[in-house]
Amino acid sequence: MVSQDQQLKRAGLKITLPRLKVLQVLEEADPHHLSAEEIYKKLLMVDWSIGHATVYRVLVQLERAKIIQRHNFEEGHAVYELLGEEHHDHMVDVDSGEVLEFINEEIEELQREIVAKEGFELVDHELVLYVRKLKD
Repeated sequence: MVSQDQQLKRAGLKITLPRLKVLQVLEEADPHHLSAEEIYKKLLMVDWSIGHATVYRVLVQLERAKIIQRHNFEEGHAVYELLGEEHHDHMVDVDSGEVLEFINEEIEELQREIVAKEGFELVDHELVLYVRKLKD
């Protein structure tokens, strides 16, 4: 696994304490998807003083550097996650807001087939399924 320092260097970003702290929070996050406000609160919980504006600025920088990814699963509510080496898709529980990650090679292959049939090559994609738990 690539260290936080290496990720920043590869992206051409200076290694700063705010960047490292935000990356650390995202790396340790469970669940893996956090809002800027949740990241800010986690930093305050470990007694690390940082401003809201700094958190937002760092998130924008990390997103532009393709170290993290922003998702807008709920209207007007962005969450962030570290970009991993393995592609995954998401399910969002519409009642609880819980975000679940999943990998399904059959879906991946079907998407590639559909794209190829239309004469294209799949470069990237994002699949989000909005779900609701079945009642017993």
